[in-house]
Amino acid sequence: MFDLERFIDDCKNAVKETDSHTAVREIVEGAIADRPALMATLGEPQRGGVNKVYVADDLTILNLVWAPRMTLKPHNHNMWAVIGLYTGREDNVFWRKVKDAEGGLVEAAGAKSLGEGEVAPLGKDVVHSVTNPLSRCTGALHVYGGNFFEEPRSEWNPENLLEEPYNVERNMALFEEANRFFDAA
Repeated sequence: MFDLERFIDDCKNAVKETDSHTAVREIVEGAIADRPALMATLGEPQRGGVNKVYVADDLTILNLVWAPRMTLKPHNHNMWAVIGLYTGREDNVFWRKVKDAEGGLVEAAGAKSLGEGEVAPLGKDVVHSVTNPLSRCTGALHVYGGNFFEEPRSEWNPENLLEEPYNVERNMALFEEANRFFDAA
């Protein structure tokens, strides 16, 4: 059985290490190595949502569930992150800021698809957009090296790719919107 309290404690201890990002990656890899046990504890993802597992100034752990076919526009975290998928798939497009461009313009710079059992570390300066391309929910452990909900950060308008302040409430509402769309289908 997956021990959620031990996972939290292990992550709390790892953020105190010199190479906390790598230490947390190893912990997440261990957690998703036994996906059936992890899902027995967390439950089979049924609805999109940002489920808080642990939140502190130096660490946030989320059980993040992407609704079917949901997309989140380009955004940054301003802190490192480790993402471990325990079910489904997450397609990431990575963006880079256009040098000397007005308004914080970004351009696509690469992509990576994560599947069940895969773990991806993201550096603190990474800008990415995320899509669940499947017709079912995707579940992942997301661990951040800071307070995900309090850190000032940015998102990029998908129409013109210009930078704007990240709106936590609007982005959380996207999960409910995606759930309503899925329920109606």
